[in-house]
Amino acid sequence: MFGARGCGPWRDQAVRGETTTVNGQPISGASAGASGKRRGGPGLLALVLGALLLLVTACGGSADAGDRNKPAGGAKKDTAASQAVVTIAPKDGAESVATSGALKIGAEQGKLTTVKVADPKGNEVAGEIAADGASWVPERHLAAATKYTVHAVAKDAEGRESAKDTTFTTLVPQNTFIGQYTPEDGSTVGVGMPVSIHFTRGITDPAAVERAIKVTAEPAVEIEGHWFGNDRLDFRPEKYWAAGTKVTVDLDLDGVEGRPGVYGKQAKTVKFTIGRSQVSTVDASAKRMKVVRDGEQIKDIPISAGAPATTTYNGQMVISEKLKVTRMNGDTVGFGGEYDIKDVPHAMRLSTSGTFLHGNYWGASSIFGNTNTSHGCVGLRDVRGGYDNQTPAAWFYDRSMIGDVVIVKNSKDKQIAPDNGLNGWNMDWEEWKK
Repeated sequence: MFGARGCGPWRDQAVRGETTTVNGQPISGASAGASGKRRGGPGLLALVLGALLLLVTACGGSADAGDRNKPAGGAKKDTAASQAVVTIAPKDGAESVATSGALKIGAEQGKLTTVKVADPKGNEVAGEIAADGASWVPERHLAAATKYTVHAVAKDAEGRESAKDTTFTTLVPQNTFIGQYTPEDGSTVGVGMPVSIHFTRGITDPAAVERAIKVTAEPAVEIEGHWFGNDRLDFRPEKYWAAGTKVTVDLDLDGVEGRPGVYGKQAKTVKFTIGRSQVSTVDASAKRMKVVRDGEQIKDIPISAGAPATTTYNGQMVISEKLKVTRMNGDTVGFGGEYDIKDVPHAMRLSTSGTFLHGNYWGASSIFGNTNTSHGCVGLRDVRGGYDNQTPAAWFYDRSMIGDVVIVKNSKDKQIAPDNGLNGWNMDWEEWKK
């Protein structure tokens, strides 16, 4: 067929006396003589056509389809998909997902290399890929009523990647709780101030709740938590805080299931600072109180502690409340109608049960340092209305802060219970950590 299409042009060339060339070179015997006759005959033409076909093949390469798929470098292009499969639970688009235990990410026929779980604000959920690359789980619970996005990547044995992206939304709790904390955010307190958190619902999974609360200090010190019943959790170091310590409390309770069907709804950071050190020691037998500031005694004050029938607790107590003036009624603390004083000045609470260190204007001046007359409180001389800032009660009130320590010793009473006020210092460290 090719020869038939080529006869016309070749014949015309011979007639015109032109020279046939291939790649610019003349072909021997292909030119026509003066008489217009071709030399060499049909055999020569076949030879020329064969040579042309060989040249075309040499220049154009193989027409094999497989060879055409080879990249310029000569190696075959690897078009196989990754064998790794990313698995994510819960499924894409899931709603009302549990805040704990439901999120699980894994890889089959490969290893996880990237896992990112984030809420709409871009806050990422902390987690760690297992050493074998087969799984990832969050370090902590998830927040409630929150939409999360998941992006995970895995590689197979050949290094080929496979990715998966999903979203899910956690449950909206019907019953919730919060933690009411002390001290206040931004406050400066004394060296005896613990972190005390009272929960609005009784907790049946204390481990889950405690994991969601982190207390740190600068400079760093070991801090441990201790439960009093099922609704109060206190944190403290082994010894009183060092003056100047900065304490941070992270309450990550949102989404924590504290009891079946009851979830925390609080996510808050609280910071406070430890002020100067002040520890005052009341000797109920000697009827005096020595005030020590930053390791040096600055005052020795005569006092009147609990009478023989209503003695004052012994032990380490922390000032938890300061009241310039308050009412004290015996009915509220189990003493019937024995007293009702509507204007007690310079009162500082030492226990939940009603132990105060306060000003006393109704007793004779001679009792202070000589006679114990109170219903369990520690009294200092004062005037009615508390207007005189030179009285011992006013002096001490003005130089005290919440979190300061007051130690009572040599009283003919028992040691105060650790949960009666902020008085966990009355437990030794090993017992506290249990």
